[in-house]
This record gives sequence, structure tokens and C-alpha cells, in this order.
Amino acid sequence: MPVYQAPIEDTLFILHDVLNIEKYGKIPAFSEATPDLIKAVLEEGAKLCEEVLQPLNQVGDREGCTRLDDGNVTTPTGFKDAYKAFSEGGWGGLSVDEEHGGQGLPHFLAAIFNEFVVSANMSFGMYPGLTRGAMAAIIKHGTDEQKVTYLPKMVTGEWSGTMNLTEPHCGTDLGLLRTKAIPQEDSSYKISGTKIFISAGEHDLTDNIIHLVLARIEGAPEGMKGISLFIVPRNKIDADGVPGENNGVSCGSLEEKMGIHGNSTCVMNYDDATGFLIGAENKGMRAMFTMMNEARLGVGIQGLGIAEVAYQNAADYARDRLQGRALTGAKEPEKAADPIIVHPDVRRMLMNMKSFNEGARAFVAWTAINGDIAERSEDEAERQKADDLLALLTPVIKGVLTDTGFQTAVNAQQVYGGHGYIAEWGMEQFVRDARIAMIYEGANGVQALDLVGRKLAANGGRSLMAYFGELDALIGANKDDEKIGEIVAGLKKGRDDLEAATGWFMQNAMTNPDNAGAGSTDYMHLMGLVALGHMWVMMAKAAEDKLSEGGGNEEFLKNKLITARYFMERVMPETGAHLARISNGSETMMALDAEAF
Repeated sequence: MPVYQAPIEDTLFILHDVLNIEKYGKIPAFSEATPDLIKAVLEEGAKLCEEVLQPLNQVGDREGCTRLDDGNVTTPTGFKDAYKAFSEGGWGGLSVDEEHGGQGLPHFLAAIFNEFVVSANMSFGMYPGLTRGAMAAIIKHGTDEQKVTYLPKMVTGEWSGTMNLTEPHCGTDLGLLRTKAIPQEDSSYKISGTKIFISAGEHDLTDNIIHLVLARIEGAPEGMKGISLFIVPRNKIDADGVPGENNGVSCGSLEEKMGIHGNSTCVMNYDDATGFLIGAENKGMRAMFTMMNEARLGVGIQGLGIAEVAYQNAADYARDRLQGRALTGAKEPEKAADPIIVHPDVRRMLMNMKSFNEGARAFVAWTAINGDIAERSEDEAERQKADDLLALLTPVIKGVLTDTGFQTAVNAQQVYGGHGYIAEWGMEQFVRDARIAMIYEGANGVQALDLVGRKLAANGGRSLMAYFGELDALIGANKDDEKIGEIVAGLKKGRDDLEAATGWFMQNAMTNPDNAGAGSTDYMHLMGLVALGHMWVMMAKAAEDKLSEGGGNEEFLKNKLITARYFMERVMPETGAHLARISNGSETMMALDAEAF
């Protein structure tokens, strides 16, 4: 059975020594997040994840969810008690403002806790995760009445939430959706249609489920311009806020799927269900993107969370499994063989995992802090810059962390050899669960197109220039540092490759848009490598400073520097390959007739 230990020491190092969150003390919410409070939150969250959620991970995978004859859905054994513990601990409202019943802590703390939850039990974490996305849309776009009606009970976990976007005939191209909304005299709407792939669409964990549903009002324009967003409770709510009879909402079936078996993925039917417009008519895509951006950061964290737990177990196995002798001579001659961790190729896989996980953890924290600044800072210029960085890097977080997170799970499985293919070890579940993160909330190819096609050019390239400014300031301040100079040089090479790729697009994508499409995934991963390298330079600098001061865990800090050097020597050079592929354009990619495939 797999094990899991939340990476508290690494997280605290990132927050305090690398990102220096104390400097944001003037921003509302940050002042409450003292070092002692942050440590206490992480330690208590770790206990919940390690002791309550993780033991249910394989249970959920084996049992799955069950749809009963009446359309109700039961979750796996133990999930209801775990959800009760999660809700009673206030974890669902960690970063929700106090006026809505939350604890008002910074979003970065919720993002970090989310990593712990995913590593422990990804399927379970999707129930409160979808609720967070729905709450974000209501907070930003809902009326005061809607906020009062729904948010308090969603924060406490009495009610949950979902996102209903996809239909059988349309996924990415939401302009094709057919779910209709008919206006009623009381300002409500009758919602009718079918949605598919609805995570947590029906379950037995809460008294009510608040569905956010995209639909087209009768007479609205065709395509994306005619889409509106509606709040559709599963059960009607009376004047006292108590759920009553069913609201014409039902689960038609549960999807049989590759992984995340403990989460109910539903076909949802709406039959003249009463819904309430959220935001303006025909502006549903704007509200939807609030949910999607929240979800995309969360899905990126899923890539990291699975990568971390898979790595932990692979490292444990590599230290214990005896096979063969080290190439340089027996390391444990008293035993029949050496542990496989002595073999360079096993080390290659483990170091790739470790360097990705630690870099990605810092990248998530840095991005989440920018989200806090964008929302809560009183400095307009600071808010604008943080918002620009967040917009630019959200598709990178989602696409790169889930692509690499899946590959990390595969490599962790490979460390086990044949045992990795056997269910009892748990590695094949990690591979199956990680696979969906590359697909939902916008497939990763779509993330890459969004980055290249929309984000680079937005506001005259202001976001990208802001990010190059961040990189150049870091490189300039540390390029002559003898202790970390080689690490900084690695980032400089990656940064220059990113600039060259950007320039190539500027010269070649306008005349032939296929050039942008052909190079978009490579560009996203190139930027992802640079972003991880950015984090590794900051971590190396912080580690060297602490060592020079004689503070901290010396072994931890020296290991951090070794891992930083490994990343720059063995992983960052991939930016050159991405640049080469981008620069070759789209000619051979698009040359074959469709019939030739």
C-alpha cells in the first residue's frame, strides 16, 4: 500500500526563505498569516491528509461510486466521514473572505493545502475542489442575494458546487452548446438540456448541490456571444434556506472511466429546472472563465500532487529493492545485491522527479501569491503586474505541470519494474488518476494555443514583458555570484531560448497561423522549463544565503543546491530542443493529406 508524507519542511522553506511572504504583510489577509499560523495550518492539514484521506485512496479506486435506481449516487466507503471531518475542520473556507463565512486567509495557503489533499486522495479532493470553483464565480459575479443564499453553506460544506460546461456534441467549442434557458415572469429561468463529464455532479456527501450551468437564453445570438451562466440548485430552496424537493435535476448515468474512480463523473439532465442568472445575459463566458482559471490552477496542482506522492513511494522502493550490483562495485556486500538506488538510470528518474516536484511547488506558491496580490493589494500597479503574470502563466501551470506530472507518475511506476504494474503497490492508480488532468478544464493543446494565440499578444505583450523583467532582474542580481553562477547561467540560456522562440513567432505566425499552432505546445513547455528554472535560481540563492549564515537544516540546504544544479545541467537544456522544433515551422506537420493518416 502506498504511503504519503506532506512536504512541510520544503513548503516552509519556499514560503519564508525563498518567497519571503512576510514582505506582503500590508496586504489584507497576509497580516493574519503569521509564520506560526502557517506552520500550524500545514501541520493540521497534513494530519488530515495523511491519516484520514490517504488510507481511503485505494478504497475509492476499488469501489468507485454507485448510481442507484432512483438516480442517487453513493460515494465509496469512508468518504462521507472523511468529508465530514474535512468540513468540520473548516478546510473548504480556508481562503474565503470572513464576510462569507470563511477564514479569510491568503489563497496561497489554500493552494498549498490542495497539493497535500491531491497527493493523499485526488478523487476525494475533487468534491471540495469543484465547490471552490463555483464559489469563486458566485463571489465575483453573483448578486448580494445570491451570495447570502449560497456561499455560507458552501463554505461550511453543507452544500457543494459544480461546473456544467460540456455537452455530448461540444467540449472545447462551447459556442455549439444546446442547453436552453426560458425566461419566467419571476425573473428565474427554466433550464433544459444534458451535460456530460460533470465531476461531483451527484453524490451523498452534502444536503444540496449547487450547479453552475452554461445555457443559451431563447433568442440569444448563436455561438459564444449568446451564452449565459445560471445557478441551478439540485433541490429547490425555501424562504428559510432549507433544501426541499428535487428541482428537475438528475444524474442520468455515471461514466465508466480510466481513473479517479472515487469521484462521481456524471451525465446530468436538466428538465425544466429552475435556474437563476449569474452575471449579465449573454456574458456567461466571462463568469465561466472565473471558474476555469480557478480550476486550471487546481488542476495544475493535481499534476504536482500526484507527482509528489508517486515520487515518495518510488524513492522508498528504490532504497529497499535489492537487484544487481553498483557499476562501481558492491555498495552493500553483506547483502545478496545492492538496492536499485545505486544505479544511475534509477537515479536519473528519481532526480527528474525530485527536481520537477520541488520546482513546481515553488512555482505554484509564487503564482498563487500573485493571485492574492492581484485580488487584494491596495497598490494598483502591483495589482496590475500580478494579474498580468497570473494570466500569462495560468496555462503554463495547467499544461506543463499536468503533462510532466503524468510523466513523473509513469517514471515512478517504472522504478518499480513489474511490481509497478500490479495494483496492490498503488503506482498504476497514480498513472491512471494523473492522466485526466491533461485533458479536463481545457485540454493541454488548448492551453498551449491560449498561451501563444491570446496571452502573448494581450495588451501589447505587457504580460510577457513583465515576466522577462522578473527574469532579467533575478539574473542580473546573481549572475556574478560565484556560488550559484552556473545555476544562474542555466536560467539565462533558457530565458534566451524563450526570447528567441517569441521572436520567431512574431516574424512567422502572422503570415502563417499554422506556425503558431505547430509550435504552441513546445513554446508552453519551453516557458514551463524557464519558470521552473526561475524558481530553482531563487531556491539556490536562498539555500546559499542560509548556509552562509549558518542557519537551517544543513543537509536539506545542500541537497537543494545539488538538485538545482541537476535541473540546470540535465533538464533545462531541453529548452534548446523546444526552440529548434518551433523554428522548423509547420510545413512538414501540415503537408500530408488527411487521407494519408
